[in-house]
Amino acid sequence: MREFKKRFIGDKRFYKTLLMVAIPMVIQNGITNFVNLLDNLMVGQLGTEMMSGVSIINQLMMVYAISIFGMVSGASIFSTQFYGQGNNEGMRHTFRFKMISSVIITLIWMVVFFLFRSGLINLFLHDDGTGVDLNLAFSSAENYLYIMLIGLIPFTFSQVYASTLREMGQTILPMIASIAAVVINFVGNYILIFGHFGAPKLGVQGAAIATVASRFIEAFIVLIWTHANEKKFQFMVGVYKSLYIPMSLVKQIFVKGMPLLLNETLWSVSQAMLTQAYSTRGLSAVAAFNISGTVGNLFNVIFISMGSAIAILVGQRLGAGDLDGAYDTDRKLLFVSLITGLLTGALMLIFAPQFPKLYNTSDEVRHLATMLLCVNACYYVVYSVYNATYFTLRSGGKTMLTFFFDSFSLLLLSVPVAYALTMLTTLPLYVCFALVQGIEACKCVVGVILIKKKIWLVDLVKELG
Repeated sequence: MREFKKRFIGDKRFYKTLLMVAIPMVIQNGITNFVNLLDNLMVGQLGTEMMSGVSIINQLMMVYAISIFGMVSGASIFSTQFYGQGNNEGMRHTFRFKMISSVIITLIWMVVFFLFRSGLINLFLHDDGTGVDLNLAFSSAENYLYIMLIGLIPFTFSQVYASTLREMGQTILPMIASIAAVVINFVGNYILIFGHFGAPKLGVQGAAIATVASRFIEAFIVLIWTHANEKKFQFMVGVYKSLYIPMSLVKQIFVKGMPLLLNETLWSVSQAMLTQAYSTRGLSAVAAFNISGTVGNLFNVIFISMGSAIAILVGQRLGAGDLDGAYDTDRKLLFVSLITGLLTGALMLIFAPQFPKLYNTSDEVRHLATMLLCVNACYYVVYSVYNATYFTLRSGGKTMLTFFFDSFSLLLLSVPVAYALTMLTTLPLYVCFALVQGIEACKCVVGVILIKKKIWLVDLVKELG
């Protein structure tokens, strides 16, 4: 027992540091996803078709958002270690890389969404014989998309700034900005969706307007505060006076970061493909997965925040050259992830039957959503540990490995299995979902083995010289 405590249980200082990093992110993500749940409930009161239309666009937007996350994360591997090294110039260069690359990605996605909107939306629309109006679902999705495209611009800026602040352990400001944004979004939805306080009743368009407004507010808060405190954040001094980035750093970010960008993008595309596979069972499936996904995101905040904490705390240790300390820290964080995953899954299983009852939809959709939530609850410990192993490998720059480990296996295994089960069998959809998710359990075991081999213990900034 003494040896177990030494290996897996940290001291008070360890947990204090973890809480200082993780709690603001838990609060931020928790409030964001709780308000998103309330927003989803408000849209859900408009009916199955409108809720499904919004869900389709949000699924497509997730592909864009994750691609931005992938690009930012690729550079973040270096900026986190630069911070651990105390190298402001290095952080300045990685910030520039994040900004330039993210703007380019955003412009590309805006063009893709606008030009190919009809084909993308129709991929998810299938008649299940329950009398749903597919034309209404399509028009709702299209109207929602037109407005949401505007919000991609402030989203890009807030992600670049907030990610850099988090890498420094500065998680309070992004939390405050996010809370302000979700409040604006919630209030805007309440007013504009239903036409309260004399405002026009705009339905899904009102939801889109509120979301875009909240993204501008979030970006404004983060940008203004960061630039107003340049003495505290020395890397921001003169950051826009030049676009110069050392070619050696650019090459290293591409070598280590492009697999991560490709991984995150393919992961999100694979998730969209999974949703599309399940949608072949009808619009009811789209609505049910929308409910289960939105509720699931509320419970995801713990293991997502733990992953970010691992990237920060382990990355800083690696940047400081403390490889033994990095391994010890990571082992303890993995154990925390295991425990929190078990507890979160238990809570989700208890409350799963209650959430779908809040939606204005059919009993069929409510039942399917409940079963999907129960399946997710049973797998939560797997999700939590797998997420922790992924961020550990990434913190050491093993992005090519994470590419094959994460999205490549998802694309080659999970997606084909999902299509085969939904289109070639008559199994209930929640059974198909459970079988597909079982693949994640295998990846979790592989992840733990890779962590124990210590191949990720690399000081990347030292390699740059």
